[in-house]
Amino acid sequence: METIIEPVSHVDPREATSKNPYLLPFILVTSLFFLWGMAHNLDSILIPHLKKACNLSNMQSALVDTAVFFAYFIMALPAGILLKRLGYKQCMVLGLLIFATGAYLFVPAADWLSYPLFLFALFVIGCGLTILETTANPYAAMLGTPSNATGRLNLAASFNGLAAMVAPIIGANFILSGKEYTTEALAAMSNVDRTGYFMEEASSVKIPYIILGSTLLLFAIVFCFVRFPEMKVPTAQTAKGGFFSVLRHRHLFLAVVSQFFYVGAQVCVTSFFIRMAQQGAGVDEKTAGYYLGVYGFLFMLGRFVGTLLMRFIKAGHLLMTYAIIAMGLCTIAVLGQGIYVVYALGLIGFFMSIMFPTIFALGIVGLGEDTKTASSWLIMAIVGGAVLPYVMGGLIDYYQDNTQLGYIVPLCCFGVIFHYGWSGYKLKGDRLLKQ
Repeated sequence: METIIEPVSHVDPREATSKNPYLLPFILVTSLFFLWGMAHNLDSILIPHLKKACNLSNMQSALVDTAVFFAYFIMALPAGILLKRLGYKQCMVLGLLIFATGAYLFVPAADWLSYPLFLFALFVIGCGLTILETTANPYAAMLGTPSNATGRLNLAASFNGLAAMVAPIIGANFILSGKEYTTEALAAMSNVDRTGYFMEEASSVKIPYIILGSTLLLFAIVFCFVRFPEMKVPTAQTAKGGFFSVLRHRHLFLAVVSQFFYVGAQVCVTSFFIRMAQQGAGVDEKTAGYYLGVYGFLFMLGRFVGTLLMRFIKAGHLLMTYAIIAMGLCTIAVLGQGIYVVYALGLIGFFMSIMFPTIFALGIVGLGEDTKTASSWLIMAIVGGAVLPYVMGGLIDYYQDNTQLGYIVPLCCFGVIFHYGWSGYKLKGDRLLKQ
């Protein structure tokens, strides 16, 4: 029988300003989905931009994703421990402060034209994001009736989709210069001119990341002065388990696997989107950045449409349907030609939109006190975003900068997600998984 999670509020009813004491906390937590969405979707701009500024290969440029998402793997367990000891509110404030620190580190990285320092700054950002996501995803799911948890999480995640539209537009206007030189042209420059070009490209990231860091500090201050209800699970209904024993829940274990491949697929699609648009459609990098913004709009639209559809269609069925459509669109991206390749990638954004929150919500169903530990596993699975884009970058380099062939990687990932939506999410008893 499914364990029902019942939120318990520590907010004094006399201090409630509305009939719904969860409304303001839900709005503020939803803002976090937008903020970390900005960070992730600016990475899609940073990859081609730093490839130019630091003169990198495709595989080296993919280390932008590796730095961010490896932090999820390293910090997921500590984030879960912090969540148990500090609670939701304190962890959200801590995550915002670490996130802001990473954003400010972009200034010395640009001044010194240091790719390793850029990667360290991104790793710090990833640590902050890990704490925020480990905290905010289950908290948003529990801020209300358990029956609406999946829809509520998708609604909050819709603002992550809004960031997927806004970030590429900001990046295209304030980070991408539109200047790009061939290897031969760079070799023909004097050392002074070449260094000046690299420094100019690197410096364009400073203002956007200073603004981002300052915004994060402002939100951290606001969170300090707002009362948040702390959610608890009745201990009588649940049994405690260790960090690894939580994987006895089959649907959680498969959710962790699916989340690994989903995040890998999403990051692969967006990280090489601009390069794909340049190669496949012959557009310049700024125009490609705007196309990435259209992808973000479709991603956002998909979140809202998916939230609506889940009122009528079971979450697992919708996940399965979206996954098989994404597989078809990936096939077009690999085999197609011209602008239709870019259209296919844009539409993938629509059908990927519900996958992360849906897998997350289905994975924590009926887990009781194991929910916080399960959240750490599902966030740790985000390491797929560190591994698979690096594999994709290596594949592209191996085939002489053929970006289209690289999209075989997300195609395979969507196959794993299809299986989870077909049967993997179903509860089939709590037994330890055997090797």
